Amino acid sequence: MTERRRTRGEHQKALAQKNKKSAPPKSSKKKWFKRITLTLVAIVAACFIGGAGLFAYYASTAPELDENLLKDPVSSEFYDKNGELFATIGAENRKYVKYEDIPEDMVNAILATEDVRFFEHGGMDFYRLGGAIIANFRDGFGAQGASTLTQQVVKNSFLQNEKKLKRKAQEAWLAFQLERKYSKEEIFEMYFNKMLMSGRVYGFGTAAQYFYGKELKDLTLDEEALLAGLVQRPNAYNPLKNPELAEKRRNTVLGLMYQHGKITKAEMEEAKKVDVQAGLADDATRQKFAGSKYDAFLDVVINELEDNGDGNAMAEGIKVYTTLDPKAQQTVENIMNDDSNFPTEKIQSGVAVIDTKTGQIQAVGGGRNYGARGFNYADDLTKNQPGSTMKPLLDYGPAIENLKWSTGQTLVDEPMNYTNSKQTITNWDGKYMGPITARKALYASRNVPAVKALQEVGPDKAKEFIGRLGIEAENVYESDAIGGGDITMSPIQMAASYAAFGNNGVYTDPHAITKIVYRDGKTTKDYTPESNVAMSDYTAYMVTDMLRDVVSNKPDASGTAANVSGLDIAGKTGTTNYSKADFDKHNLPDTSVPDSWFAGYTTNYSIAIWSGYEKHFDPITTWDERRLPQQLFKQIMTEISADVETPNFKKPSSVVEATIEVGSKPLKLASDYTPKELRQTELFVRGTEPNEVSNKYEVPELTTPYNVSASLDLEGQSIDISWEHDAMLNPETNEPLPTTFEVSATREGGETISLGTTESKGLTVSNALEDGNYTISVVAIVDGTRSKPGTTTFQVSGTIDEELETENPDEPVIEEPTEPEQGDNNGKDKDKDKDKDKDKDKDKENGNNGHHGNGNGNGNGNGNGNGNNNGGGGNTDTGTGSDGGDNNGGQPPTPPTEPVTPDENGESTE
Repeated sequence: MTERRRTRGEHQKALAQKNKKSAPPKSSKKKWFKRITLTLVAIVAACFIGGAGLFAYYASTAPELDENLLKDPVSSEFYDKNGELFATIGAENRKYVKYEDIPEDMVNAILATEDVRFFEHGGMDFYRLGGAIIANFRDGFGAQGASTLTQQVVKNSFLQNEKKLKRKAQEAWLAFQLERKYSKEEIFEMYFNKMLMSGRVYGFGTAAQYFYGKELKDLTLDEEALLAGLVQRPNAYNPLKNPELAEKRRNTVLGLMYQHGKITKAEMEEAKKVDVQAGLADDATRQKFAGSKYDAFLDVVINELEDNGDGNAMAEGIKVYTTLDPKAQQTVENIMNDDSNFPTEKIQSGVAVIDTKTGQIQAVGGGRNYGARGFNYADDLTKNQPGSTMKPLLDYGPAIENLKWSTGQTLVDEPMNYTNSKQTITNWDGKYMGPITARKALYASRNVPAVKALQEVGPDKAKEFIGRLGIEAENVYESDAIGGGDITMSPIQMAASYAAFGNNGVYTDPHAITKIVYRDGKTTKDYTPESNVAMSDYTAYMVTDMLRDVVSNKPDASGTAANVSGLDIAGKTGTTNYSKADFDKHNLPDTSVPDSWFAGYTTNYSIAIWSGYEKHFDPITTWDERRLPQQLFKQIMTEISADVETPNFKKPSSVVEATIEVGSKPLKLASDYTPKELRQTELFVRGTEPNEVSNKYEVPELTTPYNVSASLDLEGQSIDISWEHDAMLNPETNEPLPTTFEVSATREGGETISLGTTESKGLTVSNALEDGNYTISVVAIVDGTRSKPGTTTFQVSGTIDEELETENPDEPVIEEPTEPEQGDNNGKDKDKDKDKDKDKDKDKENGNNGHHGNGNGNGNGNGNGNGNNNGGGGNTDTGTGSDGGDNNGGQPPTPPTEPVTPDENGESTE
């Protein structure tokens, strides 16, 4: 049976059915699009509902509007390190201004800068909000705010200064509520009188009096624009402290006023031409707004709040816990406000007292009779060169840290130019000391060695070193080695950097705040910085030990006036210079300098002090002015250290001592014979101390004993021997070294017999010698070192009793010469025939001729004279002869002289 063939119609129908199954449904894409759209709508709706619910929740937890809080600033409290309240800043000394008393230009300046659509929105500016949202998506949440004046009033009255969703929600809700309850004019009035303008100054009316000493109605356009610009960053835009930033901000406000049609272009340009510091009030006017007995310290606290993003937080009523030591602060203020402590009427000073171990600022001296928010010489003085106070920081510290220099490192103080320059590096006295130790180069503040030290360690290593001490430097130049380059710092920063030397190399950023507590009493912010190891302990100690000498009484020490008896102090002086062009242009006296510094520390406190004049070209010209920082340091350190235990600096185990020979290169140990003035005990990093002893100064040859003499007593029972000797001196004490003398007798052609040893310059021994000719030798011995022998000849020829004959009564009696008091010159002429009459010639042969002047020549046949002057008054010959004609007596030989016949008085004559 065959299969039936499909008809054409059936075939087409089957093909259509097949195509229908393989093609996707036309409605599937539409279904997916619809699903996605519905999902997104649902998500948005859910977010909106959730957001609305969350907003409603946050709004419900918002505080109630309080008119007193809306109109008055919330006071912030400040506590010292003991937890005691020392200042409250808020509504005190505020001048409240009604809306109708505010000048129109002042209103326009504020609106153009802060909220140009203030009179149009209902508390929130959605145009501005949209721009802020875009900025936040692009740069992160909180990158840009969109707060209106209304929101700022709310925030500063009830809320914390934080960029959180809850706070923003509450701020928006309360802003709507505020707009419903109060008029625009009333809200503007609240803003105008509430805002923090600078430090402890609240409200525009108060700011007008503080900065310009004027009522609002008397302000000029440029002054109104400056005040309007302060609100954004009150301390940064302060014209007293930062005139450049203040001018830039003022000009921005003027530009906005012109942009929004509040002033003409001509008015804008005219106002921009005015000097930003023109018309500012004097110190006496500003002091009325102090509000605290610790103004200078409080200003540092306020600056620190702003640096940490809490500049406006004081308007919200925070509690600030500070590092203030009230005793130290009061001491500083008492000294700074006593005119008798200053050599001239107008010289100024800035003082910073810091805890050496923690970096906490204990006290601040902003200037003499300091006024609130004025120029604080302890904190705001950031552009003055530090002079030689840079040397430990940039030169010697890095050299010890990186090159392991000893404090005895040899440096040559000599004429020298800066690299690739014809400018000569000079010292303050115009002199050069030649080879000296690094220690002396630092304590005597020599400039050439400092530059050489920086050259040795290199600018990169030096920059890295000071960077760990909180000192920022874009570049390091050779002139920075002596503090005359681009690197500058405030007294506060200098005191903190020096503190690391006194804290075993550990550095902590200087800080005046430990923490703040926000209005809710629960939220806190920690301000205590972390410490870091800035250098090795050996570097810290070795620099400290060198700086001890700065305040010592050593010759050339530069900081002697800062020394405090009983305290272990290290420190460094610093003085800056004018250029030659400055001297010529301003006709300055030859002794002029612009700045004088002193930085010093104990294990408890680090203090840095600057002195100078308000105007750079009002010079310091006298030594009293130059030494002012040292004098202030001494007074302050003495008082704050009273009744406080101050441990000495402790040498770490990484440091060892060695006595070196100054000037040796490489360093060598001093020998026993190195001169005292070149022996110096210096510090070394353990393992780098020298072990080679210098041989520059040879072992000095022991002086040969001279003027040696020997004689028999009259009965011939003993031998008296005497001599002279120049003692060797101890190189350290310059005292004679203990010397032993060894005495011997050598018979002609026979053996040597020891006669004994003594520490005296004479020896008497029993006569046990046989008859004959002897050479008496005396050798000096010091620590095993023996001198050449000093000698004399001597004859033993029987006893006197044997040689004496009975007197011949027929011959006249000849009186025998008296025995000399101070030794005998004993000489023998070896070629002389013996006299048959021994009784008569014996005394002549022994040279006993006279009581005082016994200058007897003892010819030995070799031309060697032993002319000894042992008389008490007549000095004749002192040459000592020996076999061979050598001069062993330490003095040149002289020809012998004939003995002088004694006169009737027993004294010799010439």
